This record gives sequence, structure tokens and C-alpha cells, in this order.
Amino acid sequence: MANIREIAKIAGVSVTTVSRVLNNHPYVSDDKRDAVLRAMEETNYQRNINAVHLSKGVTFLIGVVIPFTNHPYFGLLVEGIATEAVKNNYKLVLIQTNYEEDREIEALKMLQHKQIDALIICSRICEWNIINEYASYGPIVLCEDSRGHNVSSTFIDHYKSFIKALEYLHSKGHKNIGYCIGRKSGANSKRRENAYKDFLEKINEKFDPNYIFYNCLKFEDGVQVVQQLMNMSNPPTALLITSDIVAAGILTYCKDQAIVIPDNLAIMGFDNQPIAKIMHITTLEIPLVKIGSKLFLQAIDPIKNSHEEIYVKLIERQTV
Repeated sequence: MANIREIAKIAGVSVTTVSRVLNNHPYVSDDKRDAVLRAMEETNYQRNINAVHLSKGVTFLIGVVIPFTNHPYFGLLVEGIATEAVKNNYKLVLIQTNYEEDREIEALKMLQHKQIDALIICSRICEWNIINEYASYGPIVLCEDSRGHNVSSTFIDHYKSFIKALEYLHSKGHKNIGYCIGRKSGANSKRRENAYKDFLEKINEKFDPNYIFYNCLKFEDGVQVVQQLMNMSNPPTALLITSDIVAAGILTYCKDQAIVIPDNLAIMGFDNQPIAKIMHITTLEIPLVKIGSKLFLQAIDPIKNSHEEIYVKLIERQTV
């Protein structure tokens, strides 16, 4: 394919003139413009858009890091990000990590190498020292409380949200409360664990590690939770579940096993996903699409870092 120097030679003009035509510069005579356009047509010249973006210092690409593409929580976040990206004429580069640190570092290196203009991390696996190392290369935005770091964030206070949910279950007469969570590690998981332990201390109940169910991410995981409950001599009377999709799996299997909800077991979810509405699951509403929208707007703001807390709303239905 012809390059800009060859176009200039064929058209009988300078390289500068060709560059001006390519960039719609007004100060080019009609004759020279026509000559350049004819030369481009004859050689089927195509602009190297990557080179154009590099020269301007922007790619109009935003990287979005998610651990899984098939989880409704992250799907709703990406929906909010993508809607705002279309409005602002940006495209997204989706990076699935499976919570593997090397994959997240690859995304950070894309920012370092100017392959993307900013990076949104919807759920982090890297430690803060790694994130901070790359923050100087461009905007990084996280979906967790990142105050005190050189990044932006839109976040839920998971400590306060967990306390709110636990107090609601307690107000309904429950003392033996367990909870289901996706990851054992992770900043949000630690905040929820701290909230749980503080709540138990407040109501003078002992901490039972068997009341915490880890790796609950999918509908099918709800089956394993119920099976564990059925084998316990003193099972919890209420479960706080950090994913509506897992709550739906628990509810479905409970019905199969003739476990009456909420009489035998109260169930409370998180997020207020469509399945929670369909199955009448009591939950805490997290406006994930709204959060995604805010994450994107923070990503394209190169001036300053900002932090915004989003508040949850209790949705009472039929499972508590």
C-alpha cells in the first residue's frame, strides 16, 4: 500500500501538502487538493488510523477489566459503561481476567503503552502497589472505594450495606444469620466480613465460620449451599447472599427439597437483578447501570481524580 511520500510524489506536491489534505486543512489550493485525492484513489491509499491516533495522543478506546463476561453483575456494569461510550464516541476494549493477576497487568500495560486512553477495573485482583505503579500513565477508575489512591472510583460502601441488610434480617427475628459470597479475598469481601463480625458482636452472637459460604457465583452454586445447610445440626435461619442469581438458585433448590421460604429459611439477595423481581426475592438494590455510566465519565476526565459513593435501597418482597 502506498505511503504518504509516494502519494506526494505521484501528485507532484510536498508531503506537507498531502498531510494538510488528509487533515482537511483549509489552506490548500483546489488543484493541489484534487491532485492528492486522485493519487490516493489510484493507489487505493488508506490512512493508518493508529498512526493518526498516536500523533494526536488519543485512541478513543477505553479498556474495561472484568473477571467474567457471563455474570449478570458485570453485564449490567458494562451496559452502563457502553451506553455512555456510545454517547461520547468512544469504543471499548473488554479484558476478561478470570481473576488472574497477569491478565490484569496486561490491561495496565495497554494503558502504559498508550493503546487505550483510560482503564476501568470493575473488580480488582492486583494489589494496590501495582495499581499505583501504573496510575501515572493515564486515568484508572475502580468500582470500589479507592479514596487515598491516585485513581478515581464510583463505589458502594459494602460495610454499611452489609450492616443494613443484617439489621433488617435481625429485625425480622433472625439471630442465626449466614452469608454467601463470591471471593474469600478482595477488598469488598473483607469489608463484608468485618461488617458481619461487628454485627455479631453487637447482638452478642458467636461467630461460626460454617455460616459463611464462599465461591458462590452462579445459579448452580445455590444447590451446594442448600445441601450444606441440610447437613448442619444448627443451620442459619437466614442467608444474606451477595448475588441475586445465587439467591435464585438457593430458592429454587429449597422448593425442590420442600424447604419453605421464608418460614424455614429467609433469603436476602443483592443487586436487584431482573431474576430477583421475577422470583420475588427480597434484596438490596445496587444501580449497576448507573454506576457503569459514572465509571466511564470518570475515565474520560483527565483533569482530576474523583470519588463518588452510590447508596443502596432495600427492596422488600416475599423471601424474608
